[in-house]
Amino acid sequence: MNEIKIFSPATVANVSCGFDVLGFCLDSIGDEMVIRKRSKKGIKITKIEGHDLPFEVNKNVAGVSALALYENAKPDFGFEIEIYKNIKPGSGVGSSSASAAGSVYGMNVLLGSPYTPLELTAFAMKGEALASLSEHADNIAPALFGGFTLVKSLNPLEILQIPTPDDLFAVVLHPQIEIKTANARKILPKEIPLKNAIKQWSNVGSLIHGLHTNDYGLISRSLIDVVAEPVRSQLIPGFESIKEAASKNNALGTGISGSGPSVFSLCKSQQTAINVKKAIKQAYAKHDVPFQIYASKINMDGVKELNKK
Repeated sequence: MNEIKIFSPATVANVSCGFDVLGFCLDSIGDEMVIRKRSKKGIKITKIEGHDLPFEVNKNVAGVSALALYENAKPDFGFEIEIYKNIKPGSGVGSSSASAAGSVYGMNVLLGSPYTPLELTAFAMKGEALASLSEHADNIAPALFGGFTLVKSLNPLEILQIPTPDDLFAVVLHPQIEIKTANARKILPKEIPLKNAIKQWSNVGSLIHGLHTNDYGLISRSLIDVVAEPVRSQLIPGFESIKEAASKNNALGTGISGSGPSVFSLCKSQQTAINVKKAIKQAYAKHDVPFQIYASKINMDGVKELNKK
């Protein structure tokens, strides 16, 4: 096999209470990438469509990730990468992670799949660090593993796959503004009160239990963030109106996707997701901010192969 075309999905990180450790994978939005072998050694980015991103390998998230794997694998040939960017950079649904995960996934397949998803996550984190100024895996892990994931630790890297209830759907609203991950991290508090820490880790534990046991009520009661959301929500116009519209239409919970500006709502059943999407769309239309909105089943596969040659 000399070429592979893939779908590299958008992801939601943090999931309210799971700052920097929890994430889940979306099915309805993602980038497409083509990775192919070439006789000349090294990595080359040959095409980028959709957004204005650098072609220089060491300045592109997909390129940095690819280099990390390439330098470890040391093949006697090279790779070229095409990126068809459907996820807007700075949208808060793992744009950089999709690029990072996609490049290493495709290269791994063309190498005969010698690396595990955990090893691929480690390579992709090198690219993610270019975008966010720190290595974290809460978007990359669900893109590569699928479903819900929890980052147990970064050193040594340990990723846990969390069961996903069958009838769980997500609605994601993306206001057409950009919030850079690095900037969103700078405004976070350096310390938090003990009572808030206790609330946060109680919610994380409860959310994980709810996902394991298909307890939608517990999932709903656990989707509360007392650490990042109170600060970051101020960067998102109309955030409270989104939460209110979703809640009135039986969403399980609503929170900021990653560092924002996208906002997610988890829903029990596709019909509820449709209703929540409609309500949020109507509520947000009152704000003078262009936006996109979509509903998605949780993607249990992560990156998907579209075709091979």
